[in-house]
Amino acid sequence: MLSHEDNERLTRVGPATDGGKVLRQYWMPAALSEEINGDDKIVPVDLLGERLLLFRDGGGGLGLIDRQCPHRGVDLCHGRLEDDGLRCPFHGWKFATDGRCLEQPGEPEGSRAFEKIRAIAYPVVEKNGIVFAFLGQGEPPPFPNFDCFRAPESHVFAFKGLWNCNWLQALEVGIDPVHASFLHRFLEDDDPVDQYGKQFRDNAAGTDIPITRLLRDYPRPDIGVEETAFGLRITTLRHLDGGRTHVRITNQIFPTAVTIPMSASMNITQWHVPLDDRRCYWYAMFTSFTDPVDKQTMWDQRVAEHTLPDFAPKRNAANDYGFDPLEQETLTYTGMGMDINVHDQWACESQGAIRDRSREHLASSDKAITAHRRMLLQAIKRIQGGGSGLQDFLSEKPAAEIHGPIAVDALGATGKHGEIWRQVDGERRAACPWDAAL
Repeated sequence: MLSHEDNERLTRVGPATDGGKVLRQYWMPAALSEEINGDDKIVPVDLLGERLLLFRDGGGGLGLIDRQCPHRGVDLCHGRLEDDGLRCPFHGWKFATDGRCLEQPGEPEGSRAFEKIRAIAYPVVEKNGIVFAFLGQGEPPPFPNFDCFRAPESHVFAFKGLWNCNWLQALEVGIDPVHASFLHRFLEDDDPVDQYGKQFRDNAAGTDIPITRLLRDYPRPDIGVEETAFGLRITTLRHLDGGRTHVRITNQIFPTAVTIPMSASMNITQWHVPLDDRRCYWYAMFTSFTDPVDKQTMWDQRVAEHTLPDFAPKRNAANDYGFDPLEQETLTYTGMGMDINVHDQWACESQGAIRDRSREHLASSDKAITAHRRMLLQAIKRIQGGGSGLQDFLSEKPAAEIHGPIAVDALGATGKHGEIWRQVDGERRAACPWDAAL
């Protein structure tokens, strides 16, 4: 359990908050490329408690700036796009992608006052379908060389979804190995052949056992947590009959992301990004190690469950997440449909917008959650002491040398399963068209 004071430190994300200062040391997803590459060239962005806008100028450059014009504070989301910037329709002031004021056409002829004006602006980089932003001070950190960034665009699909809860609740469901045995329990197992693009629809590694059945039949795993150069590696062991052990490797990428295996050929890297203290987006990159991703199929699957342009789930608190008591008796453990994102959404939102962790009672299976909170508090102390974040505290290895991280399901003989996951990952990479075994 956390004290009320520490819970406030970890959950508040504004510029002046302890937690917000930590998150600002890292690149954060700000929008999908899909949002800015369509008809809309100006996209409102709420991020870490700040109201911003993302725009693409006529030359293709991206800018992320404050939504309020620095002149009189009108909303620049209604600005006029031009080849070299965004013009405020109130008085015609024009701003470049880096926030520089380029023109003040209502000022006296020859005035150079515009050279002293700058809108708040943040660096942005596009990576495989997601626009990332850095809201911290000074030079942004380099991008780590994760699989989802190294893979070609053809092998990565990106999407997002809106949840009405604090970001930490969303992150913590992803580093909780036990919940999948209950929250995502299906009482009937699907044929994986017909379930492309859906998580927990594959067979368990190297077997004909559906992963849903394995999770259902073995709900008491052994869980190990170790610190790594990127955050935490979480090892989940389910000891099966016949002297075999199923090994599932997932990861917490500090501070807001997870990498988990979706199937034998695909991993998910997912960030839990605060819009403000009470809302967050999950942003996911699905990375294929075999064939190019069928992006249209995966887009259609997810759009069917969300409304656009806000990417809000169609099942939500207002309609009781589609809860059906009959379905709960016959088909799913939750009675909330087959989309596991809805299950996770209910689990996170039903805690309240900001969970009061001083009232909880953690168990031994929550060791990854405890470790992550401890790392967040360490990072807060480091920044308070003049440091720049936790990455250099975890490892001296440059971000560009941090590969993976490995996320995989594997099966090995009990007692000899310790390295089988590395072997399975190496075999997958050796056959991967865009990678080589590490």
